[in-house]
Amino acid sequence: MAESGKRKRLSHAHGSSQTSSSMLTGSQPGGTVGEGRFVEGSILRITMKNFLTYDHSVVHPGPNLNMIVGANGTGKSSIVCAICLGLAGKTAILGRGDKVGLYVKRGCHKGSIEIELYKSGGNVVISREIHVENNQSLWMLNGRHCPQKAVEEEVKALQIQVGNLCQFLPQEKVGEFAKMSKIELLEATEKSVGPPEMYGYHCELKNFRNKERELENIVNEKTNFLEKAKQRNERNKHDMNRYYEKKRHLDVIELLEKKKPWVEYETTRKELEDLKKERDEAKRQLSALRQAQAPMLRKIQQIDTQLKPTEAQIKAKTAAIKDASLKCKQKQDQLDRKHKEIDDIKQTQRLKQTEEDDHQKRISNTRRTIEDMKAELAKVADQPDVTPRINEVSVELRRIQMERAKIEGEKSDLRREKDNVFAEAKTLEKKLKDMDNMMNAKEEKLRGRHRDTHTALQWLRQNRQLFGGNVYEPTMLVINVKDHRFAKYVENHISFHDLRAFVFQRKDDMEKFNVEVRDKMNLRVNTICAPEESCSQRKPSRSIESLRRLGFFTYLREMFDAPDEVMSYLCQQYRVYDVPVGNDQTKAMIKTVIEEPYLKVLYTTEERYTLKRSFYSNKISTSNSALHPSQYLTITVDAEKKRQLEQQLKDCESRLREIDERMKALQKEAVALDRRDNELLAEKKQLFELKGKKRQLEQKISTKQDSLRQMENNVIDLQKIEEETKEKIEAVNFQKVAIAKVIVAQMKLRAQLNMEKVYLALETVGLTAEKTKLENDCREGASELRTTDQKCSRLEQRKVQLTEQCKGLLKRAKSICRMQLDESFPEDLRNAFSKLPNTLDEIDAMLNEEHARAECFTGLSESVVDEYNRREQEIKHLEKELEEKNNNLTTYRQNISEAKERWLKPLKQLVEQINAKFSDFFRHMQCAGEVDLHSENEEEYDKYGIRIRVKFHSSTQLHELTAYHQSGGERSVSTMLYLMALQELNRCPFRVVDEINQGMDPVNERRVFDIVVRTACKETTSQYFLITPKLLPNLQYAEEMTVLCVHNGAYMLPPSQWDEKAFLRRCLKRKARS
Repeated sequence: MAESGKRKRLSHAHGSSQTSSSMLTGSQPGGTVGEGRFVEGSILRITMKNFLTYDHSVVHPGPNLNMIVGANGTGKSSIVCAICLGLAGKTAILGRGDKVGLYVKRGCHKGSIEIELYKSGGNVVISREIHVENNQSLWMLNGRHCPQKAVEEEVKALQIQVGNLCQFLPQEKVGEFAKMSKIELLEATEKSVGPPEMYGYHCELKNFRNKERELENIVNEKTNFLEKAKQRNERNKHDMNRYYEKKRHLDVIELLEKKKPWVEYETTRKELEDLKKERDEAKRQLSALRQAQAPMLRKIQQIDTQLKPTEAQIKAKTAAIKDASLKCKQKQDQLDRKHKEIDDIKQTQRLKQTEEDDHQKRISNTRRTIEDMKAELAKVADQPDVTPRINEVSVELRRIQMERAKIEGEKSDLRREKDNVFAEAKTLEKKLKDMDNMMNAKEEKLRGRHRDTHTALQWLRQNRQLFGGNVYEPTMLVINVKDHRFAKYVENHISFHDLRAFVFQRKDDMEKFNVEVRDKMNLRVNTICAPEESCSQRKPSRSIESLRRLGFFTYLREMFDAPDEVMSYLCQQYRVYDVPVGNDQTKAMIKTVIEEPYLKVLYTTEERYTLKRSFYSNKISTSNSALHPSQYLTITVDAEKKRQLEQQLKDCESRLREIDERMKALQKEAVALDRRDNELLAEKKQLFELKGKKRQLEQKISTKQDSLRQMENNVIDLQKIEEETKEKIEAVNFQKVAIAKVIVAQMKLRAQLNMEKVYLALETVGLTAEKTKLENDCREGASELRTTDQKCSRLEQRKVQLTEQCKGLLKRAKSICRMQLDESFPEDLRNAFSKLPNTLDEIDAMLNEEHARAECFTGLSESVVDEYNRREQEIKHLEKELEEKNNNLTTYRQNISEAKERWLKPLKQLVEQINAKFSDFFRHMQCAGEVDLHSENEEEYDKYGIRIRVKFHSSTQLHELTAYHQSGGERSVSTMLYLMALQELNRCPFRVVDEINQGMDPVNERRVFDIVVRTACKETTSQYFLITPKLLPNLQYAEEMTVLCVHNGAYMLPPSQWDEKAFLRRCLKRKARS
């Protein structure tokens, strides 16, 4: 690589006898190169002490392309880490350990980094000393202690951005470049290659646009509010006018209501004066009428005195007549009852005669029945004995009863068994439902972290029939950790991209899924095809028993369950079958553990260790990182237990079906036995009836004969009854004669009393006629007298009422007008009253009219006037404020226009230059690619972004570069070429790219390498670091590039003994011999 006359750049390293030693050798094929070729901020020197794999090493990079080459584990990426941490970068940028103390070499208490940066006014030396114990750092700037903030400001002044993936791309962040959004890529590009003020203009534009949006929203809100306020005030103005109109009507109503009681008072007072005059005239007429009626009234009074004794005698006679009539009626009632008594005696005799006739008929019927029964008894005596058959039927019935009891017992046992099995099935269903709920919780976590994957999951469940082979849901859903404490090991070992990946048994199914979900639905999802040959049962390098002495208790594969295809992929990709998990004992014995053969990755309680063994020296280098807490797999479902529960549930369902079938069979048997039992019972009943018929007939004949003898002994004596009837009738007739005599005597007394009453009535008629004549003579005068008297009383009462009413009306009128009782009527009120009507009817009519008009103005109050005035002030204030906001908005728009002009035009030119370089690089690669400035809305400056579109096959279209559409190698090529397109435009002092060629195929790797060498070695470009573990043969190198070879091992020569010329001579001799 180097010729004899060329200047050498050496990097020295000092090894330790207890740890691996390292050595970097470098050569720059060009001629004499001074520091004048370095751009401001380029790295001149990197010194590392006790840092990762290095004891002590000094690296002197060149001003252009620096290619760092070395085997895996030698310390190439350690140089990248030193650059990042030495320039105040965060550990998160590197994607390794999160604590800075983890970057100190194992076994050391502190380590240091020193970086010398080129600066025209004097180089800048930054030193960082890292202490393991407290994860703290001591900073020095040009030999003086300083805070980290001062270092960050110095680095920023030199335009170094280790957090910008366009400038600093460590190994662990290569994949994240393609995941950057268009917006993030634009910002990174602006910071990396744009003029210093470009990113500031962009931020300023975004701030201006945000302010503009805020002002637009404020102006729109205030405009709308002002318009609504004006509309409301227009309505309020109308309401205010209506309020004043209503107030005028209410004032008139108030005057009318004040005048009305005065009109009522005056009307009542005049009515009282007229009433007094009418009352006096009525009293005079009453006195004259009374004097004219006096003689006739005295005569009528004398006749009334004579009539009173006569009327009393008539009343006494009337009472005696009534008493005699009552006694006659009572005796007549007694006589009627005696007639009824005779009829009852005769009826009783007739009933006895009828009863005797019926008795004789019953005797005749009983004799015939006895004769019939005797004839039937003679027939029954000739039939055979049925007792043996009855015994046989009884035995058969007892057998059926025993069988039925046996069936019922078995049915009872089956019912109990069915209840037990049913309860067991319910318990199993509940347990399975609980497990399903736990799976739903995992799905919710997936949806919260990656919604696209959850959407694709729902689509898969609805379209699973489209696929020919097994398709598994995201790995995190089908993996079941056996113990939630093991979840952190699985999550730290398997990347989240694979945890959310769908696993396919067949590749064609995976391609079909990608077309539907990625291309058509535009969802970002990961897909995996399981190995054709299953790897799930691979054996570990060593049995776990042989590792138990070191604290290992299981392999990672044994900590979880998964379908065979998923487990096969994890075994192939992550070798989970060969990753042991230990405890605190393992941590304590870690120095012994790392010496064990075949261990590459292992876990302790809280850390992960990665072991790499040198191919040359067989020495082991280790890296460790803290375990992150589990987020997704802590929800565990025992798959074996779930399968057992599902099998138990199927067994329960099968047993329930068997029990139901057996119950149906037993029920059929029971129905057949019931039918046979009913037939035998009917036969037995018939036999018993036949056997008992003779005995029954004999008993019935005996009973009938007894009944016949009794009826013959109970014959009725009709002659005796007839004689008794005649005697009773005769006795009643004697009583009737006595009652008739009393009736005749009372009738005679009543006739005498009636004659006396007639004589008294004739006397009363004469006196009454005379009285009637006198009353007729004076009736006209008496009627007039009575009318006049009533009139006088009525007028007197009315006078009293009107007097009180006048007093009340006067008091009320003065109260309504707010006057004192002794106060005279005010003149202003008299003048106001003079304009109003003077009668009550007119006042009431006008009141009704004014009330009707006032009531038309509903919902109005004095507050509408206050509201109107207040709103007028608000509107004026709003108009003034809106004018100010519009002026501010105009100013912001002018600022935006100016800032946009300053930012967008240079940006478009910059993107066009990047696109020209990028497209040219892709044409050399025999592919196609372009870079453009993308924005859906030109006014949304925070939505601007750089879009990279590439095409690697002639049969396809240009596709946007994403983390999902292109393969890993295609993403690496696109990333590398984009960075190279920035190289010549770069204003940053250096760029670092770590192992980006790992996923490239040899053809693309060679093409990319040629482009990198050709571009990065131009004099116009800045410093470039390319880290790679391997190189293809026969690559083209440039004179301006510097090659740094990193060697690491226990048998390395000290730098003082290294002879590069002797090394090259040996290489040439070996090549000549071959």
